[in-house]
Amino acid sequence: MSKMISLLAGVVVTLLGLVLLVAWWYEVVFVLRAIVPGILIFAGVIAVISGLSELKDKMKASLKK
Repeated sequence: MSKMISLLAGVVVTLLGLVLLVAWWYEVVFVLRAIVPGILIFAGVIAVISGLSELKDKMKASLKK
């Protein structure tokens, strides 16, 4: 019985989310436009740190030879 209730609740919440996504589309786009540049900056910093770390490891390995 509880599995059916959780399944029904999941369907209701999903449908409500889809309805609100359509109803608040402009607000969703506004939030995405605000978040995407920050995510790109964060991903770029992570990529630079990863590249520097790999370069540092490669230089250490070449010095040991």
